[in-house]
Amino acid sequence: MSASTNSPDRPRRRRPYAPRVPIEERREQLLDAALAVIVSDGYDRVSIDAIAKRSGVARSVVYGAFENLDALLAALLDRQQARAFERLLRTVPDAGGLRDPAAFASEAVRRMADMLHQDPDTWRLILLPPGNMPVVVRDRIEADRERFRLLVERWLSLALADRSDPGLDAQVLAHALVACAEHFGRVALTEPEKFDLPRLTGQVRVILGALWPTR
Repeated sequence: MSASTNSPDRPRRRRPYAPRVPIEERREQLLDAALAVIVSDGYDRVSIDAIAKRSGVARSVVYGAFENLDALLAALLDRQQARAFERLLRTVPDAGGLRDPAAFASEAVRRMADMLHQDPDTWRLILLPPGNMPVVVRDRIEADRERFRLLVERWLSLALADRSDPGLDAQVLAHALVACAEHFGRVALTEPEKFDLPRLTGQVRVILGALWPTR
């Protein structure tokens, strides 16, 4: 006679138990888990099972918070997009600082370094996107990149309004500054020891001070 699968000598495997928490808190927990799966394993590996395992809950808990995987990922995309753009805007000093462009840009670099340090996972996906990133995510990132470029162009136009420098083009400068910021953001994420903050901010002051002296 075969041994019973419920034999006391063979402990039953327990399903993950998820303590009851408010639904909004649970959703945030699951979104954080989905982001962690994407960062570590890529978009191709994100699934309800992977999210449940990362969160330490049963699949039913995930389905109790989100209708399906698409709904969960849409909520994650909305949350990360809003957070990233809000934090990006906070890196820009008060517009009054444009009277001293070198100091203005140096402070912006310092704030961006803090932003990357506080939320590296989000910025790694934006600045170092995996090859399997869904088109909808790429489109949103590019749309926000363009929104930020237009804001930078507007700030530069204000700073140039009372100057007579015929060679400075706000639109071209905005593209150059955003491209440089993204490049050094990638370096900060992949090689943080190569270009430390004092070195970067010091060079920003030197270059912009020569290009755009304070009056």
